[in-house]
Amino acid sequence: MSSNGTVLVIAVPAAVIGAASFGLASAIQHRVTKQVPKVRTFSPRMLFDLVRKPIWVLSILTVIIGLSLQVVALAFGPLVLVQPLLVTSVLFGAAFAAWMAHRRMDLVLALGGLACVGGLSAFLVLARPSGQSSEFTGASILPLALALGLLVVVSLAAARLIPGESGVIGMAVATGVLYGVTAGLIKVVAGQFRTGGPAEPFQHWTLYAVCVIGPMGFLLSQQTFQRGRLMSPALAVITTVDPLVAAAIGVSWLGERIESSPAILAGEVIAVVVIVVGIVILTRRGEQLRRALDRADGGSEATWG
Repeated sequence: MSSNGTVLVIAVPAAVIGAASFGLASAIQHRVTKQVPKVRTFSPRMLFDLVRKPIWVLSILTVIIGLSLQVVALAFGPLVLVQPLLVTSVLFGAAFAAWMAHRRMDLVLALGGLACVGGLSAFLVLARPSGQSSEFTGASILPLALALGLLVVVSLAAARLIPGESGVIGMAVATGVLYGVTAGLIKVVAGQFRTGGPAEPFQHWTLYAVCVIGPMGFLLSQQTFQRGRLMSPALAVITTVDPLVAAAIGVSWLGERIESSPAILAGEVIAVVVIVVGIVILTRRGEQLRRALDRADGGSEATWG
């Protein structure tokens, strides 16, 4: 089979089904997290309550299936094709959430999600991240680390101060940052494993950072889903911020490169603007629908996606 044939027959279906798996898992988690008591941010008690819900455990298996299909897709197709397909999990998630709630998917939410997916896909296609380094370049990691840490703190502070769906966006941004940092550090850990064997990662701080930051991101994602009446805004923000942060880590810490000619840079800026517009649409429409739901059913569980 030709290379193009392999991409079409294996990589594309694997990426699309993987995205659907991620979307289904998010829709399930968004629904089930409403069934457990609320806890303080980053409190692990929530996970103890969730693991008693069989459907939530099933959602974790669905995530594992999605990750496996992502690996297959990346093995047979280029990153620049696979990543944009994977971010369609936002649209799959919205569709599954609406189906589970026996409602039609809100068209404005779908438009906002599509803007995020399209903007991110365009950015990745234009930027074409290159370079396979999995080692730190030697440049200081402190500036970006401080910036990302500050972004998490500010986002969580905003989430505490701002009520409704707008505050949920702050939690989603923080989650996306933690996920992106985890992804970038996992690449370093994988490189250490390849070059030094199974014992090598245990001799570096990166593995221990992954073991802390990764679970924090996952726990925060569940608390984000629990707080939001609507799934689409949070999922779109998490899915968008995650790869952008990972790309920033690749460029700043690992010496990867992105295309930056004047024309490409202008396109990347436009893509980012589209992403921001999509997030604004999701936030405003999400708040409108939240108020409508509160009036209609007195705050009982329901969602448009």
